Amino acid sequence: MANAVMEPGTETGLPLVKSHPGARVLIYSHDTFGLGHLRRSRALANAIVEAQPDTSVIIISGSPVIGNFEFESGVDYIRIPGVTKLPDGDYRSLNLNVSLDEAVGLRQALILQTAKAFKPDVFIVDKEPTGFRGEIVPALDFLQAAGCKLVLGIRDVMDEPALLVPEWERKGAKTALIRYYDEIWVYGLRDVYQPLKALDLPSAVENRIAYTGYLRRDVPPTPSLTKYPKITKQPFILVTTGGGGDGDDLIDWVISAYEADAELDQPALILFGPFIDRDKRRSFVERIARQPKLDVMSFDNKIEWLMKKADAVVAMGGYNTFCEALSFDKRTLIVPRTRPRLEQYIRAVEAERLRLVCMLSDYKEPRTPERMAAALRALSSQPRPSEVTIPGLLDGLDRECERLKVLIQSRSRFAPAYHQAAE
Repeated sequence: MANAVMEPGTETGLPLVKSHPGARVLIYSHDTFGLGHLRRSRALANAIVEAQPDTSVIIISGSPVIGNFEFESGVDYIRIPGVTKLPDGDYRSLNLNVSLDEAVGLRQALILQTAKAFKPDVFIVDKEPTGFRGEIVPALDFLQAAGCKLVLGIRDVMDEPALLVPEWERKGAKTALIRYYDEIWVYGLRDVYQPLKALDLPSAVENRIAYTGYLRRDVPPTPSLTKYPKITKQPFILVTTGGGGDGDDLIDWVISAYEADAELDQPALILFGPFIDRDKRRSFVERIARQPKLDVMSFDNKIEWLMKKADAVVAMGGYNTFCEALSFDKRTLIVPRTRPRLEQYIRAVEAERLRLVCMLSDYKEPRTPERMAAALRALSSQPRPSEVTIPGLLDGLDRECERLKVLIQSRSRFAPAYHQAAE
């Protein structure tokens, strides 16, 4: 592979390393589908440089929309070739006309070269201990040998134990967890859910797990340039499906409720997301146009402003949307996806148990317009999350920045900084 070095923030390329007195953090964003991993990594990166302004953070991501998001000073990104999930659960290269194996090989080489060139003090891996199809293992080997601190960050819920255990065994994820990682950060609370409990980890690894709390979200420093529909000038329900690639059922269900019940008073704004199927989008727009209480937007890369403006939220229950609903104290109806994973359903069940949200699911009951209409009506009288006191609920970013500071100090104490030396 050519040794050409490009500035970070380009569509592909490697970081141009210059001497810098601050610490360096590399984040790997597992983002083969949707926006969840990228938005979580972005929130963490921005929080790191706000807490320690002389730190430099690079996010490695394959997301095709990473360039649409703003990052704080001190944060940059490198986009590696993307892959996408097919309806049958398999994957293929997103844009390049190469085989999946070749795309993974290219991604793996770029990740390793970035690790060697940037020389981070801490490497934070999102969700997958070995990365997509093992692509970060060579980088883990290099960085561990160099004394870099390795952290795995995982959301509060991964999947039901019956599926998670064999999946992690097949991927070698449990072995990697034991072999490589200095700390495991769970972006949630032990009392809500313990995502790794079923793996029967050695006690030494259990002691490395820190439950940080959920990741608080704030509105971006500058408002969105997107023009909001007139419907947002009055109290409205925001319906969001995140990236939109798997939100067809929720959107259809909400529209059908307004089609079937003319007495639904509160208007709703449906936010599609960038990955919605083009044909489904066209059909939904036609149906929405016939409903005076509905309007639609394609995508807003500063959804935090829109969510803060909304009176209530209807969402699928992905991790990021859940954090935003808590952060902005919104009455929220979770309509969880149940295929191919029960992650959102498990999160919704536990959150409803704690009275943080209400849930509507078609997992065990039929998906009828009447059920959705009744749930939408009930939103206005639903308690807000702030009416429930749960210690440490939204302390995630603060706790992670504290742990990061300790890791960086311990590395500096026992291993001289290696990002000043040439290879």
